[in-house]
Amino acid sequence: MQFNFYTMSRKILVVTGGGDCPGLNAVIRGIVKSAASDGDWEVFGCIESFNGLLKDEIEIVPLTERSVAGIHVQGGTSIKTTNHGGPFQFPVRQSDGSWKVEDRSQLLKKRLEDLGIECVVNIGGDGSQRISLALSDLGVPIVGVPKTIDNDLSSTDFTFGFQTAVQIATEAVDKLVTTAASHNRVFILEVMGRDAGWIALHAAIAGGAEVCIIPEIPYDPQKIVDRINQRYAQNAGFCNIVIAEGAKGLDGKVTGSAPTAVGDPNIKLGGVGDKLKLQLQALGVEHDIRVTVLGHLQRGGIPVAYDRVLATAFGAHAFELVKNRKYRRMVAYNKTEIVDVPLEDAVKSANNVNPETSSLVRAAKNIGIAFGD
Repeated sequence: MQFNFYTMSRKILVVTGGGDCPGLNAVIRGIVKSAASDGDWEVFGCIESFNGLLKDEIEIVPLTERSVAGIHVQGGTSIKTTNHGGPFQFPVRQSDGSWKVEDRSQLLKKRLEDLGIECVVNIGGDGSQRISLALSDLGVPIVGVPKTIDNDLSSTDFTFGFQTAVQIATEAVDKLVTTAASHNRVFILEVMGRDAGWIALHAAIAGGAEVCIIPEIPYDPQKIVDRINQRYAQNAGFCNIVIAEGAKGLDGKVTGSAPTAVGDPNIKLGGVGDKLKLQLQALGVEHDIRVTVLGHLQRGGIPVAYDRVLATAFGAHAFELVKNRKYRRMVAYNKTEIVDVPLEDAVKSANNVNPETSSLVRAAKNIGIAFGD
């Protein structure tokens, strides 16, 4: 660190954890500019989530109005992020070259105290907010900001980054429709969505897909074949399918590979689009089938205006919570208002698509979109 940490100013440490997401920089900017407007505050960024404090050599950078100027239009995060490890499972290389994970939460707490950090603002999804809650249990003053393109946190109506991901996925459907029609093909678009099918559902409706397959509705490949045959019988000559990466067949199994990174317990989803293609061919579909995996394109690039506004408002509200020492809470969006909820409520349950009650599922079925059920 090349700066004086030991001043009388009140200090905030900002952390971005988990996958990157359009709008992260807008949150950071919202916090910094709110703090600057209020008075004697200093804001710092922890490099690569909590790793900046957990490494042997601390990596923390000052965040000033000058350093955050204009970053709200940029994708990614200026202070970097990681979804490997964390305070309770920090990967450490052993003398024999192997790796093991260590609980460094007490070290994290001590370093925060030594540096005079008044509060941590943890910007992240479900896993990150569970870490927030666990650190709060240890006595760390912490405020959460919800971040996930999957929109799967139940205590907030929307999370920033979701609208941008939907826009990117919808534009992909729009482009595939034209080439599918030109070649009389079946196109399968694989989008993100581990447990929640919101991106797939929104993109399918907005893009006019014929089939939408989401994790919450196990699909029967034969039902998809039936919809394809119906589509071609109508002389349409093509069919577009949107499938979430976490989609499951009737056996309830997801498609992916085991994690290889130390400290990352999550299966690496991917390949469900190709799996569906093979299933359709095995059931007699003779039309040319092509698969497009959108992947990390959904996470990158410039956030749409909606996400910039929401992220900025989240950042400003997070600062208000810190200023008023209202810790152990997460910022949320509820019925057009920016509010805050207890961290316990934030991670209590997931915001998955409910096939029985979702008005969007009902609307999709009403306009002829099949779900394979």
